[in-house]
Amino acid sequence: MNKHFPIAALMLSASPFVLLGQAHAQAQDAAPIQAQQAADSTTDEIQKVVIVSTGSRGSQRTMVDTPVPVDVLSSRELTKTGQVTLDKSMQFRVPSFNTVQTPVNDATSLLDPYEIRNMGPSRVLILINGKRKNMSSLVYTQTSPGRGESGSDISAIPADAIKRIEVLRDGASAQYGSDAIAGVVNIILKDNAEGGSVTARAGITHEHDGGMGGLSVNQGFALGGDRGFFNYTIDASRVNLASRSGAVSAAGESSDFGAPLSEVQAFLSKYPDARNINGSPKTKAYKGLFNTRYDIGEGVAIYANAAYVNKKINSFANYRTPYWRPTDYGLLHPAGTPYEGYQPTFDGTLDDYNATGGVKMDLAGWNADFSLTYGGNKQKYDVDHSVNRSMEDAVLAGTSTEHSPTHFYAGGVEFQHYVFNGDISRQLTDTVNFYAGTELRHEKFEVKAGERASWQGSGADSFAGNHPDNSFPSSRSNYGVYAGSTWDISKDLLVDGTGRWEKYTDFGSAFVWKLSTRYKANDWVTLRASASKGFRAPSLAQIYTQKAQYSFVPGGGIQVSGLVNNVSAQAAALGVPKLKAEKSDNITLGLGLKPDENTSATLDYYNIKVKDRIVLGKEIVPTGDPSQQLDQILAANGIVSVSFFVNAVKTRTEGLDYVLSRKNIPLADGKLTLNLSGNYTHKNERDGAVKNPTIVANAGQSVLDATQEALMFTSRPKFKTILGADWDYKKLNLSVNNTVFGPTRFRQAGLDSNLETKFKTKNVTDFALNYNLMPNVTVSFNVNNVFNTTPEWEFKALNAEGQKIIDDPNAKAIQRNLITFNGRYDMVTYDGSHFSQLGRTYAASLNYRF
Repeated sequence: MNKHFPIAALMLSASPFVLLGQAHAQAQDAAPIQAQQAADSTTDEIQKVVIVSTGSRGSQRTMVDTPVPVDVLSSRELTKTGQVTLDKSMQFRVPSFNTVQTPVNDATSLLDPYEIRNMGPSRVLILINGKRKNMSSLVYTQTSPGRGESGSDISAIPADAIKRIEVLRDGASAQYGSDAIAGVVNIILKDNAEGGSVTARAGITHEHDGGMGGLSVNQGFALGGDRGFFNYTIDASRVNLASRSGAVSAAGESSDFGAPLSEVQAFLSKYPDARNINGSPKTKAYKGLFNTRYDIGEGVAIYANAAYVNKKINSFANYRTPYWRPTDYGLLHPAGTPYEGYQPTFDGTLDDYNATGGVKMDLAGWNADFSLTYGGNKQKYDVDHSVNRSMEDAVLAGTSTEHSPTHFYAGGVEFQHYVFNGDISRQLTDTVNFYAGTELRHEKFEVKAGERASWQGSGADSFAGNHPDNSFPSSRSNYGVYAGSTWDISKDLLVDGTGRWEKYTDFGSAFVWKLSTRYKANDWVTLRASASKGFRAPSLAQIYTQKAQYSFVPGGGIQVSGLVNNVSAQAAALGVPKLKAEKSDNITLGLGLKPDENTSATLDYYNIKVKDRIVLGKEIVPTGDPSQQLDQILAANGIVSVSFFVNAVKTRTEGLDYVLSRKNIPLADGKLTLNLSGNYTHKNERDGAVKNPTIVANAGQSVLDATQEALMFTSRPKFKTILGADWDYKKLNLSVNNTVFGPTRFRQAGLDSNLETKFKTKNVTDFALNYNLMPNVTVSFNVNNVFNTTPEWEFKALNAEGQKIIDDPNAKAIQRNLITFNGRYDMVTYDGSHFSQLGRTYAASLNYRF
């Protein structure tokens, strides 16, 4: 599908983890508040023996028997974090799971990037009750962690609807198909057939902004006596704007915008932050979900679940100062008042939905499960309090009479999928279980055009709308089959093997496999290992997205560049090959220790190699040499700078996960649980040379520069450690959780090649109190980030020349301005940081059970 990219757009410049032989979630809930325990025993409590539904498509096994590492988070653990959304709750409970709000929002504010084991959001598969959840329609194109990738919106699932979460920390493409290279998150929904709760939530930051409020209802009903259940959750929440803008440098502004220093100083003396707003946007969310099952009889049960979320965000672009934009053409400031610039806003609306219906039955002695899933993610973008400057310039020049609006519909994106699953399994002998199945999936992706004024000429200032030539639907289908078996060779040795074949209509087929094993050396020592080959299909968004992209150019302010899709005529002219699937090799080795009923520990080593990894490359620009083929092609297409997706690199990620727990420690007539868990990334790097298109390479350029490599490999914590203490005393539960975020390293665009930026290791301490006022009423209070810890970075010299810059205050100040947009993003730089910049927050909730 060759689509023309408009030339005009381009010419502008306490951690509940599985412990082998023991559920750590059980340790956390071993002595919960008694009234809470009685009320939630059917929903929140992880029982003595936990059935794990993630990690094998065969018979479900207890965590004692899992040959691969699976973390289990109970509902109680999620709510105890005091975090607003599920992804943030997981960040402070799963050591290899990371996510952070980016300081430059736009569409990214609708869904933050997240990842497991530093592998990016595209390589984590999200399941709901074991069925694939739809991806987001958003592909991250900002210069931030997660650039060029998409993930599912797990923040869309209301926490009160969740029974538990199972996090498989291992490659699982053979079991589940594409996207499961780094791991799988399986969200298990509540299934209680009676009772329910109402929860009211409120919170605020220490700066008295970012105020939060929410109300949720969860209730279960029995169907046909004890033959089934219907459980639903409704949730409404609101989070207000929080901003942490820095003081802006007058010298940097004067240099970037060519304005007299005195003019800049006069404005900044009145508005030291240049009226910029960065932090977290204003958000409203409305969520609804249900889960149901009914036993028809004779071994046949029907089931269904569905979820819907509507999310609206309001965020701010960089403020257009009067020395940056000398006029708003009289459209934005009231007549008779002095002009002081303007601030465009970005308003995004997200609708995320999924539904699954199926039947489980005994089919001639086989356990059979047939289901159909439909899901989608739709996003709509609006820009307000802005102008199309080229339209107004045309009016001033007398070549047009059409004035610019100040509100623009900028278009949007939508993704949908339909998934049919058929799975069968059977215990062939006392020691052998066989399983097999099939999956048929159809995906649709569409870019929706904005109104003409949003993209005409320079487009809406701050966020150009989608051009009609770049807006079109695309689709594909794939078919997959898998088969495998688990074999208990002896009471101590288990082997599980799976093979899978898939065929896609747009890039071909793939065969992958996985072999895992577990050996019980004795009653308290267990060894486990797995090896697998996996794959990840390029997403439709990666294949077909093309747009005009506003980005910060160090030393040049905000400029526009172009992203051409992988099948466009421009990409073909540059010799960009069509995307193919990523292939992975995964190895995991684990050790489990359980010396007694109250103590357990695990250590898991992982090694992940990804071949043909897909990246969104840096902007390719003319060399200035008219004889260069690159310059000739760019000139012929009217392109000043262009980026594209390409299978550019082979990568290697290697590290360790560890978990230790000691529970039932007597303390002041109560019981204390201590937990230590963490992740350490030993290697996360490119393996071999970058595979550049020949024309790009001949021009001495590369799709991957130091900035892109830093975003892929070093922009997430080198290590993360979680140390928690949980104490139950009568009606009171107290917990303290310390999360240590290890260092991250950036090479921001524009930064001198002799320097890098290092974010320092920081500890974030969270405190939670839960108290049962009455048998059915619990009040909770959270202080997150008790000591108001915020990100802190410093320059690191890569050589003697870099040290000279650091030793020169003026040269160092210039570098600081380059990566923080002259101080606007002083705390996190323009590319983001390893944890949130909002600092201390307070939250409280009241839960009533009925």
